[in-house]
Amino acid sequence: MELLRPEATLLSLGERVLSFDREGRPYHYFRQGRTYKRSLDGSLHLRHREGERRRRRLGEEEALQVYQEILALAEAHLQDPTRRAEVLRWTPEALLDPTPYRRAYPWPVSILPPEAYLSVVLQATTGCTWNRCAFCAFYQDRPFQKRTPEAFAEHLERVLALLGRGRLLRRGVFLADGNALSLGEPLLPLLEAVGRAFPGEAVQGFLDLFTGLRKEASWWERLRALGLRRVHLGLETGHAPLLRLLNKPGHPQEAIPLVRALKGAGLSLGVIFLVGAGGKAFAEAHRRESLALLAQLSLDRGDVVYLSPFQEAPGTPYALWGLEPLEDLEGEVRVWAQGVRRLGLRAARYDVREFLY
Repeated sequence: MELLRPEATLLSLGERVLSFDREGRPYHYFRQGRTYKRSLDGSLHLRHREGERRRRRLGEEEALQVYQEILALAEAHLQDPTRRAEVLRWTPEALLDPTPYRRAYPWPVSILPPEAYLSVVLQATTGCTWNRCAFCAFYQDRPFQKRTPEAFAEHLERVLALLGRGRLLRRGVFLADGNALSLGEPLLPLLEAVGRAFPGEAVQGFLDLFTGLRKEASWWERLRALGLRRVHLGLETGHAPLLRLLNKPGHPQEAIPLVRALKGAGLSLGVIFLVGAGGKAFAEAHRRESLALLAQLSLDRGDVVYLSPFQEAPGTPYALWGLEPLEDLEGEVRVWAQGVRRLGLRAARYDVREFLY
């Protein structure tokens, strides 16, 4: 059975389900308990369960075989002439080719919050202004740079060219990289350009505590007037000694006035905590003081508390310390989630291993 939506083409073939964007590119393929997802860079990722949830990026030959299988199924079963032409103009090699992605994103999109996986990502900056957190390896491959309005306009056009009609699948705009919202006045013309290209679309972005505190409350009102709707704030922990160990500037209590200012401007928040950071030595204080901090923040049901199971990144300072990890990280996430919900707030899982753009 084929289902033709304005934003996508779906084929349901019993134990196989295929989804294509309006450029004809497959973005999701379900086959007998295995889920394949295509990134915009052409890479293909497999997710399945063998006792526990597993995910891996397919090698070139295996990816080409799966792409060939997808196109053969489309040729055999897709009937609508317009959608058939969209899909069958592709070859496995063209689907795997990263060149169009690299034209739009010379520096890759390293991480997004889960709700932004289907946003259009525009890099107002590359890298991170701080980039010295002991646990983070997301931006170690690039210097921090901010884009001029001219460079941003060129980047925006290349992103639109990459997406083509695949843009119909996307919801809103995420302003990247790590803490693009730390910019001052140079951010305003970039948001204006976003508003012209995506009128009425909600804008999101990351913000760090130590940069957000430098802004006046009126600044956030100006950004909201230009389309900003949600701010994702990496608090990581409410336990000050652990925050110092992670080498992240600021004090957890400083989140209170910042959140008040953001909410006062009419913005919603996603606040992020690293469940399991610090391992066994910090587990109890980390959980207790993080939940105590949440109780003091002026959040409501429109906001999200993201609980991210801590993943030790090889090569980081944190990985060299040898801290004993929690034996049951998933159980700890569940305990945190119960505590968050007792505060009347929404808790959501944020597993960095699931990220795909």
